[in-house]
Amino acid sequence: MKKTFLFVALAIFSLVGKVHADEGMWLPMFVERLNYVDMQKMGLQLTPEELYSINNSSLKDAIVGLSEGATPRGFFCTGEIVSQNSLMFTNHHCGYGSIQKLSTVEHDYLTDGFWAKDFSEELPAEGISASFLVRMEDVTEQVLSVVNDTMTWAERNAAIAAKSKELELAASEDGKYNPIVSAFFEGNEYYMFVYRVYTDVRLVGTPPSSIGKFGGDTDNWMWPRHTGDFSIFRVYADAEGNPAPYSPDNKPLTPKHHLPVSLDGIQQDDFTMIWGFPGSTERYLTSYGIDYNVESFYPTIHDIFKLQTDVMDEFMQKDASVNIMYADDKAGLANTWKNFEGQMLMLRKNKVAETKAELENQFTEWLNANPAKAEEYGDVLNTLAESYKLVHQITPSIYYPNYLAMTGAIGISGEFAAYAATDKKDKEAVAAAEEALKAIDVDAFFAETYKPLEDKMLVEMLKLYYNTFDAEANPNFYNLVEKKYKGDVVALANDILENSIFATPESIKAFIEKPNAKKVAKDPAYVVMNTMITHLVTNLAPYRATMQTISENNHLFVKGLREFYAATQPEKDLYPDANSSLRMSYGSVQDYQPADAIHYDYICTANGILEKYVPGDYEFDVPQRLLDLIEARDFGQYADENGELVVCFLSTNDITGGNSGSPIMNGKGELIGLAFDGNWEAMSGDINFEPKLQRTINVDARYVLFVIDKFAGATNLIEELTIVKTPKCCKEGTHTCCEKTAETVTE
Repeated sequence: MKKTFLFVALAIFSLVGKVHADEGMWLPMFVERLNYVDMQKMGLQLTPEELYSINNSSLKDAIVGLSEGATPRGFFCTGEIVSQNSLMFTNHHCGYGSIQKLSTVEHDYLTDGFWAKDFSEELPAEGISASFLVRMEDVTEQVLSVVNDTMTWAERNAAIAAKSKELELAASEDGKYNPIVSAFFEGNEYYMFVYRVYTDVRLVGTPPSSIGKFGGDTDNWMWPRHTGDFSIFRVYADAEGNPAPYSPDNKPLTPKHHLPVSLDGIQQDDFTMIWGFPGSTERYLTSYGIDYNVESFYPTIHDIFKLQTDVMDEFMQKDASVNIMYADDKAGLANTWKNFEGQMLMLRKNKVAETKAELENQFTEWLNANPAKAEEYGDVLNTLAESYKLVHQITPSIYYPNYLAMTGAIGISGEFAAYAATDKKDKEAVAAAEEALKAIDVDAFFAETYKPLEDKMLVEMLKLYYNTFDAEANPNFYNLVEKKYKGDVVALANDILENSIFATPESIKAFIEKPNAKKVAKDPAYVVMNTMITHLVTNLAPYRATMQTISENNHLFVKGLREFYAATQPEKDLYPDANSSLRMSYGSVQDYQPADAIHYDYICTANGILEKYVPGDYEFDVPQRLLDLIEARDFGQYADENGELVVCFLSTNDITGGNSGSPIMNGKGELIGLAFDGNWEAMSGDINFEPKLQRTINVDARYVLFVIDKFAGATNLIEELTIVKTPKCCKEGTHTCCEKTAETVTE
């Protein structure tokens, strides 16, 4: 992390040093000033203009942000354009939700895969949009012109939000563009990103989950990895190339740039760069924030999501229709709880809080040597320490009741709270409330749900809550269980499942026909919901106030920290935390040593698929077609120089969630793989980059092509790509063919 007082400066240099060459998620508009020389030394062969340009086609124009709905806010994944007809690669787990929605028991694309033979067979992926960055610009001066030191934190945020909206509206050009103003460095800088958002996105191809999700939750975040984590979509536009809703008349978008796909493969130390939309990091988090995450926030969410995942898993493995129904929900929950489990473990093991505390001590020494700075920032760390201590105590009382209040019949009962609260003496109000009940879409509550699973979920969530809190935390709930149900929380759950109005669509519809407020008030699901709301509301105000204090002081701390670095290490380039804006990271292909006497190679091959294969297993089964190809070693042009089929490889690039599906490219800007995961030993990496341990796990482009070509026989897609390979004589540097750096294998 991140001359007057020499003894302080020397201590700081020994502690933090320079940003590691592989560390950082950099804004592309600053590449030429901040990163280009380093990147050239490591192997980049493109010019700054070829990387990022507003006026000309550049690499940035092939990078796609994937989001839900017609908005570029909150990209969940990244994609890349790989053909002149806007064929787009991304991860299998990024396309998982769309694949699930398109699947049925008769056409189970999750299990069997899907490959369109032509445009007419491509399937609309409703709800997914593809955003292309047009430009970004620094709007810090405009945004901060509306704030002053007399404002409260809430007033400041309101003024900034209003100004941001004004700037976005002006840049939209009457709806042609979708601009977003985003905060950087905890609200100390602001940049506007202008996008074009395309909502007609269609599924083109996906391997079966036994390839795209091979290894399942067991292998998630682990190396070695043998997952073919890719899926293929296409972006469509109207006849003029403008964004348009889905229409059979739409045409594939002609992109400004698409990435060639390289067959050259990778070697140790090869230059790599990844472009994408990383979602969130906390590189400037204090030691107090880390302690809060590890001791309170992470374990709370982990325990809830782990329970929910286990319940889903129990039923999904028994029934194909249930598996399709809950696949996307379960995948998201499982990814989160395992991520938090890894962060809890590795933040402790890698002593990240201790590292941050050392930096905070150096910052404090600098303040003590600068009275003016001490007056401005002297209380920041103490305030953060006290605030995190308070929110640590409150956090379980926010999340546990919140998630229970959304579960099954308990959650549904909340929709009837307004009716139950209506003044029974006010006849007009009662009549209006009863009429409003008729507008409730009862069937929507139960759509895409499986009753045995939902019933088990309610039982287990009630048990988890009851075993977590005592009478002091929620006396109403505790007394309900102890007195009415003799301390048996399962009896309460059964009462809800057997007797609640809100347990079945039939009983709800019957109630709406003959509503009775007293029945709602006495209903066991509604009674539990009310105790949850009371528990939540009691703690919500202090929680929000404390989180606001933390936000305000994080802003001040980062402001002070930047001044600290400017005074003590002026040569140090700082990068902002990830926030779903387009970033570039660069590094190299590297192995690593996770522990004493253990060495991990930088590649893994198809041999590992055979080694992990467990027939019929939920996570490690393998399609017979793939087994046959591997056993016959029928790899074709996708084999490496040793005749092996590389499945995945490691690089030192700095990524996080949201980078999933990002292209990893060589120095010529050619696709060599897709980033899809990080490694277990560096799960602390969102908070502190670990250069010796931190690796990005990438699926090799050659394995992607092998699956498309050899496994699926989707030669129409292979023919659409620009596949390039450097001639052998050029690699050896002994022939004039080096004047042509690559030959086109297919166009």
